[in-house]
Amino acid sequence: MDRPTRLVPLHYVAVGGRGPEDVVTDPDGRVLTGVEDGRILRLDGLGDPDTVRVRVLAETGGRPLGLELLPDGDLLVCDAERGLLRVGLADGAVRVLADAVEGEPLRFASNVVALPDGTAYFTVASRRFPLHQWVGDIVEHSGTGRLLRLAPGARAPEVVCEGLQFANGLAVSGDGTFLIVAETGAYRLTRYWLTGPRAGRAEFFAELPGMPDNMWRDGDLTWVALAGPRNPPLDLLHRTPSAVRRTAARAAVHAPYRPVGTVAVMALDDDGRVVHHLARQRSGFRMATSVCVTGRLLVLGSVWEPGVAVCTAPTAK
Repeated sequence: MDRPTRLVPLHYVAVGGRGPEDVVTDPDGRVLTGVEDGRILRLDGLGDPDTVRVRVLAETGGRPLGLELLPDGDLLVCDAERGLLRVGLADGAVRVLADAVEGEPLRFASNVVALPDGTAYFTVASRRFPLHQWVGDIVEHSGTGRLLRLAPGARAPEVVCEGLQFANGLAVSGDGTFLIVAETGAYRLTRYWLTGPRAGRAEFFAELPGMPDNMWRDGDLTWVALAGPRNPPLDLLHRTPSAVRRTAARAAVHAPYRPVGTVAVMALDDDGRVVHHLARQRSGFRMATSVCVTGRLLVLGSVWEPGVAVCTAPTAK
């Protein structure tokens, strides 16, 4: 893989809350995000740090993670505590769409996409560990992540793919024939076919030099944030027996955690080819868990930071 281009941060914007984990852009170029205390925020004017406006649109009562803006202006929210939600941005109303699957409480819903027919696909990162112990799943390499489907009018979601390594970000291909699923714990993107002779099958799509998190579709490209670089000692641990990994995971969830200072994002086409790879070492902004495009800017979210980073978007290749 080619050496990355330097990621150029323009400025950082505090949002008045910790952990803007996912960032998405609305039709007016404003950025929506959810923070640790359950609020859904809208960030306007990110191009100028002196005029940024932050407005609270709703409160989920849980911990919002992945977001998907719907054509009617409502927002789908994967809430790590409450499940899959639909939030009215005009009035702040919150409605639970799914809080259980196959009789099991739905916890750690991670990211969601909506298809034109109203079907929602969303990921569950882990069935073993809650959000505040996410590092335990990465260490244990549990493979309990899932991809779920909620059909229009359905009362409960169905499991369409499981055995995923910390299932995370989601994106839809340009022609709508497949989904791209981020497996954070395996440094890879997986393709899940929606149509054609392979519909319902999952297969390898791309290997990445770090841990993929949330994704954003921009034209012909899928942008993916890398929450951390590849970790060789962790790779070795993943090859040990499950009992060893479980013991290590129990220790990991109680150990202090601080992300490394390398921040990276990538953009791939629908054949899995890397078009852009931007990275910055020794960054003051850590653990980029999402990226979106607004105008000529890249906006990075982080489950760790109290704000977002605004960077220069690359020119088309």
